[in-house]
Amino acid sequence: MNSSEKSKNSGSGNGWLIACIAFLLIAVAGCVWIVVHFKNSSAANTTYETLAESNNTSEQSENNTSGEDSSDLGQSDASELSGTQGGLSPEGLAQASGEDGSEETEEITDARNLEAVDEAPDKGIDWDKLHDTNPDIYAWINVPGTSVDYPVLQHASDNEYYLMHNLDGSYGYPGVIYTENYNSKDFTDPNTVLYGHNMDNTTMFSTLHKFSDPEMVENPHYIYIYTEDGRTLVYEIFAAYEYPSIHLLINFDVKNEYIYEQYLRNIQNIDITGTGVANIRHDIEPTVNDRIITLSTCTTDHDASERFLVVGVLLNP
Repeated sequence: MNSSEKSKNSGSGNGWLIACIAFLLIAVAGCVWIVVHFKNSSAANTTYETLAESNNTSEQSENNTSGEDSSDLGQSDASELSGTQGGLSPEGLAQASGEDGSEETEEITDARNLEAVDEAPDKGIDWDKLHDTNPDIYAWINVPGTSVDYPVLQHASDNEYYLMHNLDGSYGYPGVIYTENYNSKDFTDPNTVLYGHNMDNTTMFSTLHKFSDPEMVENPHYIYIYTEDGRTLVYEIFAAYEYPSIHLLINFDVKNEYIYEQYLRNIQNIDITGTGVANIRHDIEPTVNDRIITLSTCTTDHDASERFLVVGVLLNP
């Protein structure tokens, strides 16, 4: 073997050696990333569990998917409020008497709304402890019938920060439930949008997909927001649907009354025009005088072009 052949074989051997070393380094780096990611995720979930336990003073079952315990009136109460006789509904009585029954229906709706507000779960939230955990925490969200029971955060300057950061500032999943600075922190905007990941372990906003079932939307369900100033905001869910992955607050200037009216109308018609999941309660029709809350997460198949949205209207502004 001449010197040129030896040099060629040596170069080839060195190339394989370098490739093997590079592969090993990549594999090691990947393993380290997986370990760190898993550690951060586990630590974040433990923190959430601890916070949820310390900030819940009333028993709540995340498996209560019917919503009946917290929202439905008893049979005797409903009869008393509606003034029914012989099992007739208010609408039936109105037809029998030649009246339209609209005032009676509004009174019943108002009574049910008051009932829902009065039965909001109590929480003994320690805001000082939450701020020690992360000063960006400014509210708490609870959705009975799901596992959603978390603090709500907003970063002062970076709207994408909490997309991939946890409560302790570590990078990765599960992240947090957060809003962007397009929304104020007092929930006075026409539409407040909260974001959360669709995790495989039923944390964050993953169990919102229970509202893909039409019956979950047809039955009364509520979103509770607890604020630092002691308010408990009660939203009744009236829509759950898949929608293109566009920035809602940038693409729809809902502070413009005309645009907001059209936006609400589009939601009411989404079950006619939409092609995916589109569950709408048509007995609830928010107006431009109402405030809504939108919970946004990924679809079940994690299609980047779409989002799954759950929307509620505020009952106690």
